[in-house]
Amino acid sequence: MTRSSLRRLWLPVTAGLLLVGCAGLQTTEPPLGRDAQDARRIGSILGDEGGFNLFGGSRRRGDDQPAGIAVNTYLWRASIDTLAFMPLVSADPFGGVILTDWHSPPDSPSERFRISVFILDRQLRADGVRVSVFRQIRDAAGWSDAQVNQRTASDIETAILTRARQLRLDSTAQRN
Repeated sequence: MTRSSLRRLWLPVTAGLLLVGCAGLQTTEPPLGRDAQDARRIGSILGDEGGFNLFGGSRRRGDDQPAGIAVNTYLWRASIDTLAFMPLVSADPFGGVILTDWHSPPDSPSERFRISVFILDRQLRADGVRVSVFRQIRDAAGWSDAQVNQRTASDIETAILTRARQLRLDSTAQRN
């Protein structure tokens, strides 16, 4: 073979070798781990379109929920609004837990309260939120735990549910 004929064969032979070499490559995605599956199911806080999606945005699977939050959005926002007067320690929209720090009412500085809110469902339902209230009273020895009126937690739950319903109605009115 002459040098010119080798040059003419070089390109087709190289292309054929590349195609044969690539034939065994896997073209499908590898199986996802448990964390990646959970992240894909729940969605991103940035949403599918890449924009901020904590309280609004696209919907998936017919849920009444944005893709980036794991609990009912209306209950979440209503809980944050209702507890706005208290300092927050932790607010986890994926776990549905809001924890406040101790707060003393201005008219009774010798007593303080702490509230925990647990959002239990992705649906706006009366049993989708639970509130725990803790109370302490200051005496000569310092702060000590005290009894909390059972209606206090119930009243806060009612306030959260009322605000959540109002947010949902406002959201529905804006869409129409």
